Amino acid sequence: MARRIAAGAAYGGGGVGLAGAAAVGLLVAEAQLARRRVGNGATPFVPNADGLYGAAYTVPGVPALRLTMLGDSTAAGQGVRRAGQTPGALLASGIAAIAERPVGLSTVAVPGARSDDLDRQVTRALADPARVPDVCVIMIGANDVTHRIPATRSVRCLSSAVRRLRTAGAEVVVGTCPDLGTIEPVWQPLRWLARRASRQLAAAQTIGAVEQGARTVSLGDLLGPEFEANPRELFGPDNYHPSAEGYATAAMAVLPTVCAALGLWPAEEERPDASRREGFLPVARAAAEAASEAGTEVTAASPTGPRGPWALLKRRRRRHMPEPERTPVAE
Repeated sequence: MARRIAAGAAYGGGGVGLAGAAAVGLLVAEAQLARRRVGNGATPFVPNADGLYGAAYTVPGVPALRLTMLGDSTAAGQGVRRAGQTPGALLASGIAAIAERPVGLSTVAVPGARSDDLDRQVTRALADPARVPDVCVIMIGANDVTHRIPATRSVRCLSSAVRRLRTAGAEVVVGTCPDLGTIEPVWQPLRWLARRASRQLAAAQTIGAVEQGARTVSLGDLLGPEFEANPRELFGPDNYHPSAEGYATAAMAVLPTVCAALGLWPAEEERPDASRREGFLPVARAAAEAASEAGTEVTAASPTGPRGPWALLKRRRRRHMPEPERTPVAE
């Protein structure tokens, strides 16, 4: 199913008709121009946000929760200057405030990483069997699209990573592929193709991750209309990575799902709300809807049904992110 959805990016909706000789030449020229404009001379600086958050909640004998960030530059926080502006720091602070318990953050995400790097990152995250993360957040996919990695390979790598983490006992939340069609240096028709490929990969990622026991949150549409309407505020100086405001927007969307995975969210909000168009759907349909709507969560509901596996689609309300306060030492 994941392969069929991903294949639609290449063969559905007139994609083949666009790939004539003149169109290919235009796309190549646009891609080269976009590569020259992205970066703007910025160095690939990533703040070190690892440490203990919410130390004021420390209670003797009660261990801190452990959060690990895996994935690419978005998970690492490239594009901002301060540790407290990274998604890991924002999520750790949010979890600590809601759980009233300190949270130790560890980041194994690497800028430029593609899905085939997740195996190495998972090995690092699980290096100490006595310190298995309570929850892992994976943000991956953008580099798979820009490097034209086959969607089947991307999904296979992500599914394997989720399976290893879940087997070790960690909860897993996957922020699916962002919408690359919102990047300012990308023009039409390359913008249209980038958007389509991003959303198709996000849908396929949702199916693969949910079937392995993870929850997913769509970042594509979230980083779409909002980023497109406010590029100066939500993109960083390199015109590619999110700014501090952009990371805060993404973290606010992911936080409720992370807290739900940890059992910290109010029980009444776990029931589907028909007024927000939440409910149980075949996993393929839930994945397709999630890929096109901001902050939509998909969670496994039933392994079997009249149309295959089913999932719960939720549109959780975002919460305010507290100001990160970090103790820059290992927990």
